[in-house]
Amino acid sequence: MRDEQRLPTRTPESRAFAERVQVAMGLCARLNALPFDDLEGRRVLLGEIFGGPVPDSLSILPPFHSDYGLGATFGERVFINQGCYFLDLGGITLGDRVMIGPGVTLSTAGHPVELRERYDFITHAPITIEDDVWIGAGATVTPGVTIGRGSVVGAGSVVARDVPPMSVVTGTSVVERKRIGSAG
Repeated sequence: MRDEQRLPTRTPESRAFAERVQVAMGLCARLNALPFDDLEGRRVLLGEIFGGPVPDSLSILPPFHSDYGLGATFGERVFINQGCYFLDLGGITLGDRVMIGPGVTLSTAGHPVELRERYDFITHAPITIEDDVWIGAGATVTPGVTIGRGSVVGAGSVVARDVPPMSVVTGTSVVERKRIGSAG
């Protein structure tokens, strides 16, 4: 993962992260329980989830889920459809006029691949989605990825590497990258 950072588990920093997760998930539950037409209530809760004012032109349709909230920033005229998940510890930056389809996951966090380290750290790296990007329904974007200006990510795609500007990408695949150490 490019630009990977590590948050050690069982530390004051990881406990603070876990506490913020509880706050963000509670705020998201409140957001998702609002009547759909309560736009002002939605705006207030989005400000609490993301730790400050969000652009007036931001549109997020519930249900919406964020595990941290404090790592996301938004450009103007961003549209996020229903059922999206933002795991934003590593930082999510959305440029102007980004459109995100229903059921999209933007995940900036994970765990080390090596078994002996897997439970000792949370890994994270930023996701950057530049201006005028459209991400189709059910796509997943993984930590450390930049999606270049004007690009389109097809529905159901898994994006695990950078996308050049003005590109259309589609597909999923499982490719064995390496063998990790033994389980014992």
